[in-house]
Amino acid sequence: MSIAKNIEALEERIAQACLRCGRKREEITLMGVTKFQPVEAVDEAWKAGLRCFGESRVQEAAAKFEDFREQHPNTELHLIGALQRNKAKLAASLFDCIDCLDRESLAAELAKHTSARGSPLPLLLEFRTGEDSKSGFTGLDDIFKTVDFILACPSLSIRGLMTIAPNTSDEGVLRSAFRSLVKVRQELERRFPAESRDWSCLSMGMSGDFETAIEEGSTLLRIGSAIFGERI
Repeated sequence: MSIAKNIEALEERIAQACLRCGRKREEITLMGVTKFQPVEAVDEAWKAGLRCFGESRVQEAAAKFEDFREQHPNTELHLIGALQRNKAKLAASLFDCIDCLDRESLAAELAKHTSARGSPLPLLLEFRTGEDSKSGFTGLDDIFKTVDFILACPSLSIRGLMTIAPNTSDEGVLRSAFRSLVKVRQELERRFPAESRDWSCLSMGMSGDFETAIEEGSTLLRIGSAIFGERI
């Protein structure tokens, strides 16, 4: 199937998942994960209506999207892979959102390179709900400390949370992971209740588990293979 047909089929599955759990389709953003995909595939997805894209590597994203975005208005680019501090400067200038903030030291590095921005750089805090090999916060104390730091930085802005669920087909395990992220958001809303705090984004759900993620409250889906096919 073509990328356009894949997106059409995916939209039908998203709509059905929303219907099952009483949600509105417009509550959810569909992100196309374009890691290792050629720019021609990104262009096909854009022509099919996709506007939000996620990349895992800063250098690859720079090579692929710097010219692309000049020719494709309203393209939104997120960094969804682990970010090294030595890539923070380029990442801060390239991405519309950093979805993988997992430590205070990284927030401090991003703050160094965003002071001249016209608007704060949006961030998602990554919380680990899966394998130990994955990055992300593992406890509330570290998140609270990092949030305190970010809130003191006018050039950074928190938009919500992200997680990568365990690599399993066990629906019970997946639901438990997604519910853990919802509970973390609830704790953050209680700890930082001011109206200026934005915890609305829950980035959870990929090609193999996005329907369950929708049912558990996801607002941002990260879909790669269901759109572009399996990477070779």
